[in-house]
Amino acid sequence: MSFGKKVKLIPRFIRPFEILDRVGEVAYRLALPPGLSAVHLVFHVSLLRKYDSDPSHVLDLSTVQFDKDLSYEEEPVPILDRQVRLLRSKSFLSIRVQWRGRPIEAATWESVFDM
Repeated sequence: MSFGKKVKLIPRFIRPFEILDRVGEVAYRLALPPGLSAVHLVFHVSLLRKYDSDPSHVLDLSTVQFDKDLSYEEEPVPILDRQVRLLRSKSFLSIRVQWRGRPIEAATWESVFDM
């Protein structure tokens, strides 16, 4: 997952950041941690979201290791379940995978061929 681009269609946010001040009509300066020092501090209002308190939306930055280009790869840890899905005359093997740094509730079904 690259910073600012979603690989999957599930919305994920790093965490809520404090707004330091308003820059112009439609931009805000945010207080980012030192680990995100390569990211510009000013964001357009269209990139910001209202924060609804939900612990599943927040990534623990201590468990995520960002690369120099501020990207990281999610790694599957254990396989929780296996299932054969039938589609008319074809059958597909799917596995339920828990991702590193995510709770069990956030486990996803993935195709064996994609893994």
